[in-house]
Parts: sequence; structure tokens; C-alpha cells
Amino acid sequence: MLGFGVWMHALAALAFGILAVRQLRHWRQGARSRHLAGAFAVTSAWAILVAFVGASSLAAGLAESGRNFAFLSFMYAIVRSADVERQRAVRIVYGVIGGVIGLQITIAGVLPRFETEPLAYQALTSTAQMLGLLISAGALVLVHNLYGQAAPDSRSGLKLPMIALAAMWTYDLHLYTTGYLTRSPVHDLIAFRGLVLVLVASLFAAATRRDTEWRFQLSRAATFQSLSAIAIFLYLMVMMSATRALEIVGGDWVRLGQVGLVSAMIALAGLVLPSGRPRAWLRVMLAKHFFEHRYDYREEWLRFTRTVGAAGHDAPPLGQRVVKAIADIAESPGGLLLAPDENGRLVVEARVNWHDPLPQAGDDAALIAFLEQTAHILDLDAARTAPTGQTTPSTDRLAALEIAWAGVPLLHSDRLVGLVILQHPQIRRALDWEDFDLFRAAGIQAASYLAEARSQEALANAQRFDEFNRRFAFILHDIKNLVSQLSLVARNAERHADNPAFRQDMIATLQSSVKKMNDLLARLSRNAGAEGDTPRPTSLGHILSALAEGKRRLHPVEVAAQPGLVSVVDARALEQAITHLLQNAIDASDGGAPVLLRLRAEDGTALIEIIDNGAGMSAEFIRGRLFQPFASTKDGGFGVGAFEARALVGAIGGRLEVASIEGEGTCFTIILPLAEPSHYLSPERMRA
Repeated sequence: MLGFGVWMHALAALAFGILAVRQLRHWRQGARSRHLAGAFAVTSAWAILVAFVGASSLAAGLAESGRNFAFLSFMYAIVRSADVERQRAVRIVYGVIGGVIGLQITIAGVLPRFETEPLAYQALTSTAQMLGLLISAGALVLVHNLYGQAAPDSRSGLKLPMIALAAMWTYDLHLYTTGYLTRSPVHDLIAFRGLVLVLVASLFAAATRRDTEWRFQLSRAATFQSLSAIAIFLYLMVMMSATRALEIVGGDWVRLGQVGLVSAMIALAGLVLPSGRPRAWLRVMLAKHFFEHRYDYREEWLRFTRTVGAAGHDAPPLGQRVVKAIADIAESPGGLLLAPDENGRLVVEARVNWHDPLPQAGDDAALIAFLEQTAHILDLDAARTAPTGQTTPSTDRLAALEIAWAGVPLLHSDRLVGLVILQHPQIRRALDWEDFDLFRAAGIQAASYLAEARSQEALANAQRFDEFNRRFAFILHDIKNLVSQLSLVARNAERHADNPAFRQDMIATLQSSVKKMNDLLARLSRNAGAEGDTPRPTSLGHILSALAEGKRRLHPVEVAAQPGLVSVVDARALEQAITHLLQNAIDASDGGAPVLLRLRAEDGTALIEIIDNGAGMSAEFIRGRLFQPFASTKDGGFGVGAFEARALVGAIGGRLEVASIEGEGTCFTIILPLAEPSHYLSPERMRA
């Protein structure tokens, strides 16, 4: 096995030497190429020392530390291509790993001096193994961090180098862990490490043939993950070091001390990790000392828009989403949304996780005017401690809320649409310029969402009023027709009141008018616009006959209907449309000139024609004004009959056409799809 290890390390030294020479050709292409060439050269030298001097020699130990440092320098050269603002935290992480490598070099240098002192030598050996384990684990975390934050178009070129480094440090982690736990030499694993290095060299050889630009995008979240993973490893290292130290010291209380130490650290972790307050404190400290800026603006903005723009049946109301989106920026647990009312007061519109008493309503006109003029972020902690007369106008009742921390005005077109009051975060801190800037920008964006929602609500209300007015205009038109019909009955009653037949017709007319007026009232109801009869097979001839019978008392109406024609329609809407057109035809005709209702089939459709011999209409009027509301050729006409008739016909799946000649008359044609009558109607109805 020893010979195998020598040959494998020698082969690895040759492979990395060749890679170093090849990489020198790209020396002028940047720091990344130079660091990679140096890493290949140091790795080649280390492999030679392991092969011919021994893995446990001082020179090999120093060379291994140099190899780790060289590859970390190569990785950091890639990281430096990212946004400089965020490199502070990354530099600290790489600096910590570099410091551990320096400590490993120091221990390797002093270790030979303590060979005659078994206790110290054993302690230093265990420490060196643990440092190697920590370096390998930390380097693996950085490899994962680097690949995870690489630009998507760079990952294909970065994949092989990262796999190579991960393989190398994973094997080292296994080697050091085994050596630490078994407390014995691991010659077999050291020998096989040469084979792993040969495979690593082949991966690097394949990677360096690709001319790929490696770009890196730093992520605050990924950096926190890396720091968390390294902290976990440090925790494990401390536990292992402490237990090994107790074991080396020996004594009767060793086992008890080991159990007590492990139990204490586990209990400490169990108390700290589940609590939100320590995690919040850690995030604040890391953001304060590791980063140039408190916020990761891209991530905060994406989260803000995702929260405010949430849709679906399960999404909370917009006001609550606005409060949560702004609260999440500063990790505030909750807040209130206050909205100005017509009396100049700020009233509660929404709240999130706010269980304390709500602010009392008061005169907030001065505060509203101040916020609209200045877009000022309210620092309520400062307002509580400010001398009298030096606070923002009308903030006393807001500052009286002990849990209130900040007030974010929501301004749209210099108008206040809301004020978000935030609770203190778990770790209380003072507001700073970053909070003010980000809150102000978020407030403007949130205000646009609220303003748009309120505009949509106002538009919907206006549309409902418009729909009501439209229905009322149609109903006025129908009432005018009923008034005309009843006026004629009243005039005829003076001459024919003693005629039993007339009285019978008069009663029928009155009953019909009452029914129509009740129908008109029903159409004015709030939900009438969304309701209608279910389309069903309808005998078109039957409808024409019934309508003609009702109008014949007032004006001659003739019917020429092809029998058996059926269409699947809303019968009430069709009757209403024909009634409008029929009444218009009667109004346009001379007193004795009949109006013709004609029904016929043509090419799978039913044609209902309403024909009069009146004055007719010009082509210009038909084209530009006929189907416009409130346009009429009749004195006192409302001009909505033809407009509503076309709307009703279109709603039931038909279309309305018109042909007219001035001085000769007009023909309105309703075109409907035919249905098979034998499938739907009885023979009696078919004959209608």
C-alpha cells in the first residue's frame, strides 16, 4: 500500500505540474488565472513531498497548508468579481479560514519540539487534526456558497472546478475525522489520497480547456447560511476539543466531566437556537459589522412586491398585506394601517399582530398636512423623549402607544392615503438613514397599490350607478309606452264605458300594464343586471302572436309566421326587444296603416321582421345615430328603444339588422339560430 501511495502521489504531482505550466499561458488574463496557476504549482510540490518525504513530515504539512491557502485564494479571486459593497462579510469568512490555516502552520512548526513530552504532543496532534477537519469543513461550505451564488450562465464552466475542490476537501474531511476518532495513523487513507488527487487533476484539466467567464453574484442570505454552517462546525469543534482535553488530562472525573460538558452545551444550544430573540440579535450584529449596508435591497424589494401583490382566495386583504410587507423589511412583528377619513382623522383600516389597544381617533389634520408636505418618517421613540414643542405635529397619541416604533406615510401624488405604524422589532434599535430611505420608498410603492385599489373600487361603484341609470332610462322608455297605452284606454272609456266588450278589454289592458310595471320595478333591483331567464326552447310564432294580440287594441298589427320555428333563447328578453321595435313601428305608422310581424326560416336561422310603412330613416341616421342612446326622430322620444333592443338581441345570441327608405318605411330584422323543434316542443306549441 505504501508503494501504491508513492506512485499515486508522484503521478498527481506530475499532473498538477503540467496543469501549472499550461495555466501560465493565461497569466495575463487576470488574478483568477494567476491564483489557479499558483494553486496547481503548490499542489504539485505538496504531492512530491508526500511521495518522497512522507505525509507526516513538516515540509509536507506546510505544503498542505499552502495548497489549501492557494485554492482558497483562487476562490476568493472569483468572489472579488462581485459587487464590492457586499464583500466585507465574505472577506471575513475567508479571513477566518485563512487564520485557521495559519494556526495549523504554527502548530505544525512547533510540534516536533514536543515529541519528548507525550501529554503536550498528544494535545498538539489532536489540535492539528481538528484544525485540518475545520479547514476542510469550512472550505466545503465556501465551495457550496461559491457555486450556489454563481451567475446562471457561469455555472456550467464553474461546475467541474467546484466538483474537483469538493472531492479534494471531502476526502480530507474524511481522513482527518477518521484519524481524530480512531487515534491511530491512517496510512491507507493517505495512500488513496494520491488517487483522489489524480482524479481531481483530471477534472481541472477538463475545466481549464473551457474558455468560460466565471461571474459571481453575492447573496446576503447565502452568506448568512455559510456563516451559520461555519458556526455549527465551530460548535462541534469546541465540544470535541473539550472532551479530548479532558481525556488527555485523565483522572477519575474524566467521564463525568465529559458528560457534564456535553450536556451543558446541548442545553445551551437548546435554549438559544429555538428563541427568536437571539437569532434576531445575531442578524442585527452580522448586518451591522459584516456588511456595508443594513439591507439587501434587491431581496427586500422582491419580498415586498411578492407580499403586497399576493393574490388568490387565501390572500389577506390588501391593507394587511401592505402592513406585513413594510413590517417584514425591519423584521417588525406587526403594525397598523391608519387611513384618513373625510373628517381629517386617521382611523384604523387594517392591523397585523397588533393586540394592544388601538389609538384613539382625534383631529389629525395638522399631521396629515405635515406628512403630505415632508414625507417624513415618524420616529416615535424620539417623539417620546423629545422636549415639549419639538415633536412632529399631532404625534402625541401615536407616541403614547408603547409598542409603536415608526410611522411610514403612504403618499400618492402628494396625497396621504395611509400611515403604517410599526411595532418595535425583537431587538430594539434606533432608526437610521437606511430605515428612512427604504421605508420612504416602500411607502410610495405601497401607496400606489392602495390608490389603485381604491380607484378600482370607485370605478366599480360608478359602473354600478351607470348601470342603474341605464336601466332607469330603459324603464322610463317603457313607462312612456305604458302611459300612452293607458291614455288611449282612458280616452276610449269616455265613449265606450257602457260596452261590456270594451270593459273586458280595458280590464285586460290594465292587468297587462300592472304586470309590466311590476316587471319594470324588478329590473331596477340591485341584482337584476346579473339575472335573466334561463335560455330554453321557445316557439317564436307563439311570442309574435301574443305580442300582436296585445297591441291590436291600439293599432292594427298583422302576423305572418312560418309555423314550427323554435330557438333556444331567453324568452323574456326576446319579448322585450320585439316590444320595443314593435312600439317604434306603431309610433312611426299612420293611424290606419298596419304593422307587419313576419317570421321565416333562412339558412338555419330564424328571421323575425318588424315592418312598418312610416316615414323611414336616412342612411346617415341609421349609420350614426339609430343605435345611440337618447337619439330619436320622434317628438318627445327617449331614443333608447332601438339601443336596448339591439343590446337584448345580442345578449341572447342573435343580431339585429335594419333596412329603411325615407318616405316608404322601415324593416327591423332579428336573426336567431334555429333549434330542432321536434326535440323540444309539443305538437300544439309547434303549430303556434
